[in-house]
Amino acid sequence: MRNLLLSSALVAASALAANAQSATPYSADDVANFLVDSADLGLNRGICIGTAEECAPPKPKGMDMMINFELDSAELTEQAKETLAVVAQAFEDERLKKARFMIEGHTDARGTEAYNGNLSEDRAASVKAYLIGLGVSEERLSAMGFGETAPRTDDAMDPENRRVELRIDLQ
Repeated sequence: MRNLLLSSALVAASALAANAQSATPYSADDVANFLVDSADLGLNRGICIGTAEECAPPKPKGMDMMINFELDSAELTEQAKETLAVVAQAFEDERLKKARFMIEGHTDARGTEAYNGNLSEDRAASVKAYLIGLGVSEERLSAMGFGETAPRTDDAMDPENRRVELRIDLQ
């Protein structure tokens, strides 16, 4: 089983222009293709002789979906709900049927370490519960909080650090 970080997977769509029908400019097929490309799914088997940088697979481009939260909140925004609806639909893609996902909650550095740990767990649980409500099997989802330990930006107080990220586990 491989555990791959989708560095651009679930982390905030506010910086992207919305299409006419939704705040999420991506279709479920776009998301599924991104996840498949990110995970490689064992399709590229071979040996590379070179540095780690030379042999690293190219990262998929063009998708930075964000599930961000308001300060001191684990409540999903309407935009987050729309984004998660697309993600849930993408999870039904045949290529992802056996994939399991780890939902990781994060906070900015405001608050105590203990408080931020609990808040990040609540954020991850909120996303998990919403995805389950949309029909994603609970057995495919795990949730964990990381508090303020892994900021996305150099500024630990940046609101962009209040987010959820996703890891994909392939069986």
